[in-house]
Formats: sequence, structure tokens, C-alpha cells
Amino acid sequence: MNLQNIKEKLFPVIKVISIVAIATAIGLEIWNIQALTSNNHLPIILNPVLIIAHLALSAHFIEGIIAACYAHAKNHQPIQYGIYTFFVGTIGLLELFENHSQIPDFLKKSGKTIE
Repeated sequence: MNLQNIKEKLFPVIKVISIVAIATAIGLEIWNIQALTSNNHLPIILNPVLIIAHLALSAHFIEGIIAACYAHAKNHQPIQYGIYTFFVGTIGLLELFENHSQIPDFLKKSGKTIE
């Protein structure tokens, strides 16, 4: 299997899993906020899941911001592509920078090469 074939088959599956996981994390966060405002607590067993949800939401938020910043230079609408990348994660950034000649300028200025 070559890389292109893997990309065509694996990326759609990862996108669906990512969208479901982020939507679940958002729902868990809303449940946690509702529980805290009503002086209730989530079950103790959900604490590790809540920590993972915090990390996933933070990472996807940062990826969404990066995508929104560079989307205009790649002829995409920044808000739309930032939200898309927030939900699909790193796959969205990989799609945005698919062509290595379009890697952000700060790598080109530093003299580093990507192979």
C-alpha cells in the first residue's frame, strides 16, 4: 500500500471518529459545567475522561486557530476552515498544507527544508 492509498482510505475514517469525539467532549464539558452550577458532581470515573476531553479540546482549538490564520493565504475562508479543522483536527492542517511548497514562510526564512 502506498501513502496515497492509505491517505484515501484512512483520513475519512479518522475525520468521522474525530468529529464524534470532539462533539462528545463538548457535551461532556457542558454536562460538567451544568453539574458545577447546580452544586452536583460528575461521577468520579469520568474524571480521567474529562481530563482527556480538556486536552483534546485545547489541542483542536489551537489547530483551528492555526488553520484560520493560514486559510486565507491558501484561498479558503478563515472562519469556515478554522471550524472545520477544530472538528477534524490535524487532518485539516495536513490538508491545508498538503503541498510542501506551501509550508508557512517562517520555515522558509529559517533555511530549514522539509523532505
